[in-house]
Amino acid sequence: MTDRRNILRLTALLLVGCLIAAFSPVSAVESATPATLTVAASDSTELSKDQADYVCDGVDDHVEIQAALDALPDGGKVVLSDGTFNCAGIIAPPAGTTLSGQGPDATNLMFTHDGRISVDQESITLDGFSVEGTGYSSNVKWLGVVTVRASHAKIHNITGTADASIQAVFLLIHDPAVYAPTLEDVEFVNCKAVDTGTYGFLHNAWGTTNKVIKNVRYDNCEAINCGSTGAFNPWITGFDFAELNDMDGLRVTNCLAEGNLESGFHFEFDPTVTDAVLENCVSRNNGQKPYPTVPYKQSDMSTHYFGCGYYAPNADATFINCTAEGNSLYGFYATNGGKLYNCVEKDTGAGKTDYTYRKPAGYYSIPCRSTDPALVLENCSSIDSHGYGLQVDLAKNIQIKNFNLINPAGIDGKGASLGGTNGQFGDAVVDIHASGDRVETLVWAKNNQNVQYTGEIVSDSPKAFLVEGGQNVQTAGMKATSAGE
Repeated sequence: MTDRRNILRLTALLLVGCLIAAFSPVSAVESATPATLTVAASDSTELSKDQADYVCDGVDDHVEIQAALDALPDGGKVVLSDGTFNCAGIIAPPAGTTLSGQGPDATNLMFTHDGRISVDQESITLDGFSVEGTGYSSNVKWLGVVTVRASHAKIHNITGTADASIQAVFLLIHDPAVYAPTLEDVEFVNCKAVDTGTYGFLHNAWGTTNKVIKNVRYDNCEAINCGSTGAFNPWITGFDFAELNDMDGLRVTNCLAEGNLESGFHFEFDPTVTDAVLENCVSRNNGQKPYPTVPYKQSDMSTHYFGCGYYAPNADATFINCTAEGNSLYGFYATNGGKLYNCVEKDTGAGKTDYTYRKPAGYYSIPCRSTDPALVLENCSSIDSHGYGLQVDLAKNIQIKNFNLINPAGIDGKGASLGGTNGQFGDAVVDIHASGDRVETLVWAKNNQNVQYTGEIVSDSPKAFLVEGGQNVQTAGMKATSAGE
């Protein structure tokens, strides 16, 4: 009996100890600060205000938002109500925190007086609201309404716009004064930049060290009408992935660029770009600014013009199942490492009529000779180009397989130019299938060196496939068929 009583007493003591431990705070911070805090807008519902931890008054609402963020434990979340938050200052989430709203159609952050969101700490998530920025001073004009300067960031379900006083809506930039390590592991999902006076999505780098940005992902993002409400500069693009930064490891899937002032998807020529893949993307009606009206001159920036669906010169960039439609100068501009699979260009040059100083091409690769292969086009199509369907020059080590050239309007009676504009095209295999009656010559090969042609030309023109000069140009594999057959 005594042993049984002792066992029961010991069991009771252990149970009390467990209950005390269960109801004791782990730390003062955890007991005082919940993992989620709510902030209500001044125009939110009374119920939202009653339930909120912080309530804004419609003036300097960034103060209440920042106070809630600063009160969070690591890994905590601030949830914004529906309504409009008027922010005249910076919102800077601490490391490991989340700032979320009720969706971009319900929660709106309006930034004035240089206000913006600065992601300057690691592992921050922004999710589910819209942003608008206006009236920025020269002190911050090179930033973005959402500026990401630290690694492991997630930007989800954000819609944004801005006037022409700031460089971008979404800016991903390596700034060594803010964040010295390599900037990497950043993702944008379901984000949109719409009706802006500036760039939609821009990557950049300051300083001379750690200029490479690594492992950036975009999924289901859109840049629409960037540069339509003013112009931060004459070169506004929808997506610019490599401005002054190098880029290593980029994945862009299911994204749209439409109606932008210059290129839809863009990489500058000078940065080093490796392992970039764009898949299932659409770029249409970009290059909204007028063609230059005088000849190109290197020193005259007013004569420089992109007008591209995809501009990726000198880049290890792969395009898979991508579409370019109605872009003003080039559908796809890819050189020195470009690889295109199952891509389609339609109506390049649409909306322009004077091709005196700019001659459109569905696929443009000049120069393209510094890598091996320098260019791969496989199962790609050009349809109803208003200029060349395909233009490749100053090029060697080219692989073109099953290229479909359909009804190009051509330039000077030529539908595709391989070496025609400079007379340098060599060490290449070209399998091309061409048809259409708008040009006398569907495929023009000039001064080719060591090139093998296969495919089929469907035309009644005696000059539908024209070979001029060159050495070791093999054409036995080309089949000519009458358009009436």
